[in-house]
Amino acid sequence: MIFLDSNIPMYLVGSHHPHKAEAHILVEKAIASRDRLLTDAEVLQEILHRYASIDRRADIPTALRITLGLVDEVLPIEQRDVLRAAEIVRLPESWSARDALHLAVLERYGIRRIMSFDRDFDRWPGLSRIHEV
Repeated sequence: MIFLDSNIPMYLVGSHHPHKAEAHILVEKAIASRDRLLTDAEVLQEILHRYASIDRRADIPTALRITLGLVDEVLPIEQRDVLRAAEIVRLPESWSARDALHLAVLERYGIRRIMSFDRDFDRWPGLSRIHEV
C-alpha cells in the first residue's frame, strides 16, 4: 500500500516543473508494480483549497478526476484521526495540521509508504517516502 500525497496529482496537472515528469514516472512505476494506491479525504480537500486559492478553479475537476483515477480508495477522516492529529501537532517536530492528519490516517491503516515530494514525511519513524525515480 502506498499513500498518495496531494502534491503528486497537483504536479501531474500543473504547468511545467521538474517534479512533473518525476511524478508521472513514480505513478507509472507504482501502477506497473500493482501497488495499491490510497489517499484520504484531506488530500482531496487540499487540492480543492490550493486550486481555489490560486484562482485555478477550472482545473479543480481535472485534478480531482486524475486523483480519483489513480487511487484504489479514498480513506475517510474520522474523529479519532483528528484527535490523533491533535497529539501529533503538539510533538516537538512541529508538524503541520494537514501532515499530522495524514500521519494519523497512515497509522490507523498501517500504511508505511507515502508517495510525496514533501521532505517533512522523512521525519516520521517507520515511514518510507517514495520520491525518487
